[in-house]
Amino acid sequence: CPHTHCPPHTAGICKRSRWRKYDVELQRCHAESLPVEFGDYHPLKPIMVTDTKTRRGARKGSTSSSSSSSSSAAPDPLSSMLDGTDPLSMFAAASASETPAMSKEKEDDAVGPDFESWSAKRGEILARFTTTEKLSIVSPFSQAPGSSAVSEKVRTRLEELDDLEEGSQRELLNLSQQDYANRIEELNQSLKEAWASDQKVKALKIVIQCSKLLSDTSVIQFYPSKFVLITDILDTFGECRRSLPDSPHNVNDTAKETCLNWFYKIASIRELLPRLYVEAAILKCNRFLNKSGIQDTLPRLTSMIRGIGDPLVAAYARAYLCRVGMEVAPHLKDSLNRNFFDLLGTFRQISGESVQNQLVMQRVEVPEYLTLYSPAINWILQCIAYRAPEPLLTEMMERCKTLGNNALLLNSVMRAFRPEFVAARATDFICMIKDCDEAGFPKHLLFGSLGRSLACADPPESERLTILNEAWKVITKVRSPRDYISCAEIWVEFTCRHFTKREVNTVLADIIKHMTPDRAFEDAYTQLQSVIRKILTYFHDFSVLFSMERFLPFLDMFQKDSVRVEVCRSIMEVFIKHQVEPTRDPVILNAMLHICKTMHDSVNALTLEDEKRSLALLIIGFIRMVSFGRDFEQQLSFCVEARATFCNLEPVLVQLIHTVNQLSMETRRVMRGNHSRKTAAFVRACAAYSFITIPSLSSIFSRLSLCLLSAQVALANQCLSQADAFFKAAVSILPEVPRSISVEGKLRSSESFLLDFINNFLATLLVVPDHPEHGVLYLVRGLLNMVQDYTWEDNSDAKVRVYISALPLLAAMSQETYIYSIPKVDSNETLYGGDPKFLSEINKLCETLIGQILDHLKVLGRDENTRRQGALAFSLFGVLVSHGDLRNNKLSQLTVNLWNLSHKHGYCDTRISVRTLEHIKHQAQQPDMAHLTDTVQRLALQTRT
Repeated sequence: CPHTHCPPHTAGICKRSRWRKYDVELQRCHAESLPVEFGDYHPLKPIMVTDTKTRRGARKGSTSSSSSSSSSAAPDPLSSMLDGTDPLSMFAAASASETPAMSKEKEDDAVGPDFESWSAKRGEILARFTTTEKLSIVSPFSQAPGSSAVSEKVRTRLEELDDLEEGSQRELLNLSQQDYANRIEELNQSLKEAWASDQKVKALKIVIQCSKLLSDTSVIQFYPSKFVLITDILDTFGECRRSLPDSPHNVNDTAKETCLNWFYKIASIRELLPRLYVEAAILKCNRFLNKSGIQDTLPRLTSMIRGIGDPLVAAYARAYLCRVGMEVAPHLKDSLNRNFFDLLGTFRQISGESVQNQLVMQRVEVPEYLTLYSPAINWILQCIAYRAPEPLLTEMMERCKTLGNNALLLNSVMRAFRPEFVAARATDFICMIKDCDEAGFPKHLLFGSLGRSLACADPPESERLTILNEAWKVITKVRSPRDYISCAEIWVEFTCRHFTKREVNTVLADIIKHMTPDRAFEDAYTQLQSVIRKILTYFHDFSVLFSMERFLPFLDMFQKDSVRVEVCRSIMEVFIKHQVEPTRDPVILNAMLHICKTMHDSVNALTLEDEKRSLALLIIGFIRMVSFGRDFEQQLSFCVEARATFCNLEPVLVQLIHTVNQLSMETRRVMRGNHSRKTAAFVRACAAYSFITIPSLSSIFSRLSLCLLSAQVALANQCLSQADAFFKAAVSILPEVPRSISVEGKLRSSESFLLDFINNFLATLLVVPDHPEHGVLYLVRGLLNMVQDYTWEDNSDAKVRVYISALPLLAAMSQETYIYSIPKVDSNETLYGGDPKFLSEINKLCETLIGQILDHLKVLGRDENTRRQGALAFSLFGVLVSHGDLRNNKLSQLTVNLWNLSHKHGYCDTRISVRTLEHIKHQAQQPDMAHLTDTVQRLALQTRT
């Protein structure tokens, strides 16, 4: 910025800034406190407002036609709670208005949220029971898609119903499992469309033909999934038929007759299975025929199932009837129990010739066949056990014993009964498991089911170690890695929940032993991750966690990069959440550095920015929790190691620089009064760390801000040469600032960021002493020269705004006492002591800056940029009023001219102008500011005409 001479039009304007008494000004700024009468005021007290309205037809300007009415403001949500008008109180009042009979009826007719719905099990069954065999399906229609059904409507509904099972059909062969599922979904959509278009008979035909598919067990491994898909169609049909009033009293006779006709036609279906399923699907409609419809129908349908010869088909038919029963009449428990007892009677069929021949033909082993029953039996037992009294559950358990401890049934009992019931009798269940036949149902599956219950409820404390030992004796003998880890993963939670790191370490060692051979862990990452999650749930003391000898070797089994990083991420999240106190434990630090390095090393050129940011935040969380107390050298050594380890994540490097700066300040605070050479050397080492690290950052504004911050820290530690190096580095970086930067993926102008930085820089320069070899205000001049040479955006006022911001700094530098200072650092106020030559240099620089600003205002005037001209003129006016000595006539006249220029075209905000004038008038009332009275009288508000 040129400063060798003063422009003629500004010569002599600013001889000096006005003298400031900062302590007096501070007292003037204090808010006046007023006593508050708490009897008349409360923040929650309703506010009353007066609403003044003008009567219609009143003459304009009349004052006698207004009326005042007192009304409350908008309802206060806190006050409304007291008078019962809030939503929760209204809901409670509505609930209270129900009679006890109504409440009892609702309680009986619905299951609560604690009952696991069928939809929650549906996906698991479809994923578990799959096949690669080819499937077939019978389509209920041979018409081409989209053919008209008008000809069918000509015939009577009675004739159509008679032909339901004799209509033309076509069989689709060699379908894959996905094709089969897609076809079932197409039939489901056809059902919905047929019902919506009033083709009720067509809808019924689809349901009947689909129900017939449930008698086909040719691909027996797929049967549970087939049951899920087919019953989806039955559920759709049931929902269509249930669109009736809630009470049978609201149904007219015609509707009842139509409903009865549907049941008659369903009863005429010749085959047992579709007749059973279709009637069960519309079971709820029985209540519209008579009050005891459902109560009479459920036992009849239960008895019908006894006619199904295949035990697997019968089991799923019972499961569907129990499912429908729980939906429409959960209080009718007798039919649930009867279905279960009938199911027990069919178990002897499994060993019969028919079933055994079927298994031989399909090459299915007995254990695999028995698992096909699990979803059906589990569901039936869940329905029975829901809110069942304990004597009933005990009876069910005894029935299992009478069947020779059938493993399949025992497994379902442990899965379906309340965990508290199973946990209290865990020892009894273990004895029953021991007595089961290993060939029919693997015992490790039984222990897996037991472990799931014990993960939710605690067994007696005295039995816990025995239970763990008995379970692990069986689990550790499982040869299949897949079966082993499925069971071991379940019992890890029981071990973590009730035992110490010793037992958990033993379990981890056993898992490593089983999963390492042939790299079996590569197929079990999901289960291994579950083991880690369960351990982290119960072990939050990381000194204990990492002291387990087998924990880190267990982590080494995660060889796949994405899985390994995910595991490390989960560990870091738990550490950050639960590590409350800073740590210096070498075991923790070494392990966490290894984990963080694993995350850091996963970053490459293809890593998304969001992923980088997420990993960096986790590593930063770890760095913040590392503290070596007053061993500052060790802390600095850790930061040096971390810089080398995490060099690819810029946010981590930024955090390390902040940490080192904080360390430098903490060193001075702790060592106050003991300015040893060792302390000074350490502080300089911290500054050197920052000086070396900052250039490695790619973000230019990160470099600028950290240079300024590090310079401020160096100043606070009386390291003047280091501070000077940081300031010079910041000034040298300024020309590299691009005109646009990327912010959240969008290009934005960098001008506002640059202006913020320069303003912070200027504020810091007030306390920076001049270098003895570089002349007066060399840093200020260097910064302004850089601003002068910087390539600003076209039509930008940024450079001039920097000049305006520099004027308050120069005014503050001319004071005898600075507004702020750094302890034990001599600023220019001490170095120059009000030397006239120093003040003269400041005044010259001020006049030069003002000259540059006024030249720019003239250019804006010539270019008719009046809005920008007015804004800049008003900014300069504010600076001169606040910091200039307006007793100087030329400066006072310039101030008035700037005011007039800023208001000349009417762009200035009137409210701001009024407040500004009020402030100046208030200032003029002070004894040492009386000269402002003349100036304020010459300031007039101008508005656009």
